[in-house]
Amino acid sequence: KVHNRRSFSAPQVIICVPSGSTAVERRAIQESAESAGARRVFLIEEPMAAAIGAGLPVTEPTGSMVVDIGGGTTEVAVLSLGGIVYSKSVRVGGDKMDEAIIAYIRRNHNLLVGEGSAERIKKQIGSACAPADGDGEIMEIKGRDMVNGVPKELIISERQVAESLAEPVSAIIEAVKVALENTAPELSADIVDKGIVMTGGGALLGNVDLVLRHATGLPVTLADEPLSCVAL
Repeated sequence: KVHNRRSFSAPQVIICVPSGSTAVERRAIQESAESAGARRVFLIEEPMAAAIGAGLPVTEPTGSMVVDIGGGTTEVAVLSLGGIVYSKSVRVGGDKMDEAIIAYIRRNHNLLVGEGSAERIKKQIGSACAPADGDGEIMEIKGRDMVNGVPKELIISERQVAESLAEPVSAIIEAVKVALENTAPELSADIVDKGIVMTGGGALLGNVDLVLRHATGLPVTLADEPLSCVAL
């Protein structure tokens, strides 16, 4: 029996790309999709996709700011009239946070933990700032002792995790400040009124919205479904 292999038409594909990606990188992405069988490929910048997914009025003549903290990058953008007025992409995201936790535990406790363990730590007791009092929540982790090479258990606290994440969180805050400094006064006034919307898995880090609010003095809210905003 002969099957018609043309019974399934090639799909049209929309792919999100970082705003800071180069023309060469975008072309490579497009060619990869085409070689995988896509009939037509449309590229959309991640901040625009995130803003649309978060329900921001991107087509209106007002300014909106979105901070999308993904796995590999954080995209900060000001949008208006259906376009991106200003954007800044920094290669800091959830992956860098995991790496920071791994490095902190290795440096301070001579314990090697994997990426999966670091991600669990981040999700369970991760915080962008230290608790006001005490060490906060604690978590038992397991890894390999760097001194004798045997398995070892350790208790790590929320305060320690916040300390380990200080550098990546600071880089994200700085990117937001740079974007605000480069925003036209008229659009800045809109952002003061509407605030900043955070999307992406990294936006679920504990207290990251509070830290951003304190650093900028602006209202900061999380999108209803931060993880799926960019999933068109």
